Amino acid sequence: MITILLNVIWLIFGGAWMAIGWFIAGILMVISIVGIPFARAAFTIGLFALWPFGRWIEDREKITGIEDIGTGPWGTVGNVIWLIFAGWWLALGHIVVAFCLAMTLIGIPFAWAHLKLAMAAIWPIGKSVIDLNPEVSNPFRRSGDDGGSTPIKTD
Repeated sequence: MITILLNVIWLIFGGAWMAIGWFIAGILMVISIVGIPFARAAFTIGLFALWPFGRWIEDREKITGIEDIGTGPWGTVGNVIWLIFAGWWLALGHIVVAFCLAMTLIGIPFAWAHLKLAMAAIWPIGKSVIDLNPEVSNPFRRSGDDGGSTPIKTD
């Protein structure tokens, strides 16, 4: 119940704006045509930015135990390209907002969520969003999602 409350407060007080930043980055990547593989990562993390509490971003290779194109050398190349063109300014936005929120006692959990998103902004390809508590209702869960045992791919 507390995660739902935190997520609703998050949406009202700025989470939606940061998600919009992720969606804008994804749209710009799609428009560039060559950035389409990066757009999927941006949209996945953008959905995470809408509802971050009770969820975590983890390296997909740690979850599955299998190296794939997003977790191998091509994923590293993609992440470097991402960092140059989109990652640094998304991370900077999250860090600035986290710093401002951390100045208040009530803002500390929200600052922590922004720091999670800043880490994702730097290196998003090859990451998965997992639910830490699948029993909690998540309005952004895809239909057919089994509550986190199947990671959402970001590349």
